[in-house]
Amino acid sequence: MKYLSKEGLEQLKKELEELKLKRQEIAQRLEEAKALGDLSENTEYLQAKEFQAFNEGRVLELEEVLKNAVVISKNGGNSIVQIGGSVEVNCQGEKQTFTIVGSEEANPGQGKISNESPLGRAFLGHKAGDVVDVETPRGKANYKIISVK
Repeated sequence: MKYLSKEGLEQLKKELEELKLKRQEIAQRLEEAKALGDLSENTEYLQAKEFQAFNEGRVLELEEVLKNAVVISKNGGNSIVQIGGSVEVNCQGEKQTFTIVGSEEANPGQGKISNESPLGRAFLGHKAGDVVDVETPRGKANYKIISVK
């Protein structure tokens, strides 16, 4: 099961459609490369085949994700940290806000953490006022939950 926001689902659908459209472009590149002669030493052909393999692999991956996608919604007013919600925390005097998303949408630089990450798993099910201990590469860290949105 893959958790996605409505926006994330739409982005993946759009990417899938773009990749499917590229199939014709790749087929044309392959035909042009075949016309150049000996395929064993034909760099154009080998590059086109590699691109085709990558494209088809990503198509299969996206189709699988979309088939198993569960759309999450923003949990406005919820008092417990859930997938799709945001949590404001204090760790060693530094306030941070995280949004818990599915692994396909995770982007820690933007404050979007996966529900499968150690931090995301630790926050799930907790409420404002709770202190959550998380094992990090630098050792144990304590996060005090300030608010849940």
